[in-house]
Amino acid sequence: MAVRLTPLDLMTKLISFPTVSRDTNLPLVDWVEGYLNDHGITAHRHYHPDQPKAALFAHVGPKVEGAVVLSGHTDVVPVDGQPWDTDPFVVTEKDGKYFGRGTCDMKGYDALAIWALVESHHAGVSTPMQLALSFDEEIGCLGAPPMIEAMQGVVPKGGPVIVGEPSMMKAVTGHKGGQGFDTHVIGFEVHSSLLNTGVSAILEGAKIIDFANHRNAENFAATPSPLAAMFDPPCTTWHVGQVAGGTAHNITAKSCRFSMDFRAVPGDDTVALKEAYLAHVAEIERGMQAIRPEARVEVETRFNVPPLQPEEDGAAEGLVRAITGDNAGHVVSYGTEAGQFQAAGYSAVVCGPGDIAQAHQPNEFITVAQFEAGHAFMRDLVARLA
Repeated sequence: MAVRLTPLDLMTKLISFPTVSRDTNLPLVDWVEGYLNDHGITAHRHYHPDQPKAALFAHVGPKVEGAVVLSGHTDVVPVDGQPWDTDPFVVTEKDGKYFGRGTCDMKGYDALAIWALVESHHAGVSTPMQLALSFDEEIGCLGAPPMIEAMQGVVPKGGPVIVGEPSMMKAVTGHKGGQGFDTHVIGFEVHSSLLNTGVSAILEGAKIIDFANHRNAENFAATPSPLAAMFDPPCTTWHVGQVAGGTAHNITAKSCRFSMDFRAVPGDDTVALKEAYLAHVAEIERGMQAIRPEARVEVETRFNVPPLQPEEDGAAEGLVRAITGDNAGHVVSYGTEAGQFQAAGYSAVVCGPGDIAQAHQPNEFITVAQFEAGHAFMRDLVARLA
């Protein structure tokens, strides 16, 4: 008879796999699939088209639509250069906390979800449950959309989705969306004493980057909508985190690269936001080409994460509130895969153990109390489905 591991056993095993987004997650997927198979649960994979990575999903209970979907991601952020006091890929319990990379974000929840799926299978639930574990969440929520598409027709369409990002077990019903645009400005090199005959990619790039300053000033000065007012900050924001370019101090720069990103409050038209940025880029490009026709600006979308819109009488929200007793309104400014599930026609909510402040940090941890709160939630969920 297959051994039924505890949530702590499962978290310890998951964290032992160093599934940093730049690396493979297949050893973890292999283990989880084998563990589920040992319990008579069929798991399905969706592979990354170019890298050794896969998403994993499974269904237990009646083969009908409306399953409760427990959604998590398998990848974690790097530990390079971080001053850890313990081995980040070994769960260490100390002072009422479990330390390790992913304990909070979000292998702690993944472990609880796997536990709940196995328990639901053995309980013979009358309402089905699904597990959905993605890849590449940490580099722009890239893995969930193809996974969601792959699930259609392979398992029955799910109903309420609980995305287990750390929320202190509160029902988060709204979050910002975001898009990122890799922007490459190509200028024309001349000696800086002949500046007017060339095109400095850096100076022109600065004009493009200034778009963020103007938009942020406008947005912060405007009166926020009631929904936007729930967020901190209470508006859509634009940001450039890195800039690279130039050859020498006395040469107009041939190249300048940066990523222009925005985080949009639900209700803002993200298509219009993108179009506004591209229109600004085109205006700058026209000025560049008036000097040197070969100068140009190339823009590629790096990520696109839709916002999570609060739902009226949402099934996912109602389920989580019924279990937790949390009736307050909660929104967050970071993005999750919940918006992607919602965009695909699911009811979605964010609810998971741990504090988002611990995510990506050295000595990342989840408190024992929060992990146990997550376990209690899953026990209640399984009982409701049974």
